Amino acid sequence: MTDEKILTSVKKALESSPERKFKESVEVAFNLKDIDLSVPKNRVDMEIRLPKGRGRVLKVAIFGSSELTEKAKKYADSIFKAEDIEELAKDKKRLRKVANDHGFFIAEAGLMPTIGKNLGVVLGPRGKMPKPLPPSADPAAMIANMKETVRIRSKDRMTFHAVVGTRDMKAEDLAENIETIISRLEKHFEKGRQNIRSAFVKTSMGPAVRIALQ
Repeated sequence: MTDEKILTSVKKALESSPERKFKESVEVAFNLKDIDLSVPKNRVDMEIRLPKGRGRVLKVAIFGSSELTEKAKKYADSIFKAEDIEELAKDKKRLRKVANDHGFFIAEAGLMPTIGKNLGVVLGPRGKMPKPLPPSADPAAMIANMKETVRIRSKDRMTFHAVVGTRDMKAEDLAENIETIISRLEKHFEKGRQNIRSAFVKTSMGPAVRIALQ
């Protein structure tokens, strides 16, 4: 059952933001307290599959052999073979565009060292190093999951945000996505919800509405 406090905040955020001529994202922002983010283990760096999806197509790219890329061509948005890795490394402008255009990357496990050496300088800081996949595995399910996943990273900041969907989604679905993220954060922090000072939901261009956490 959807948390009514979260649902009320989502509805208010949607109602208080005028309709736009484009599909707005809906975001949730968190402010933390009583936690030392200079200690790496305390930082938030997690991938969360949203139960109601993102409301928007997320691009996934794959690095692999001919066999693997043949399996993935129906599901991946971009395909790179082993010989493409060094070419991307030589063209940093193109590599940055590829990194920015895709939400997630998958790579055949054997290519991970080469990718790390050649592409890690761009993909690493963006939190987009590929997920390794055995050559015999079917990438379809993994790609499908990634298209409904958000990555949340606080780094050393006490404030961070995450996309939870789009404005055209049902308020109940957006609320369920937010509830899923809050639940994961509770499990991550030593003091659970007590380490979250506040949370807000908003559309891309709309005002922020506080979510009652207690």
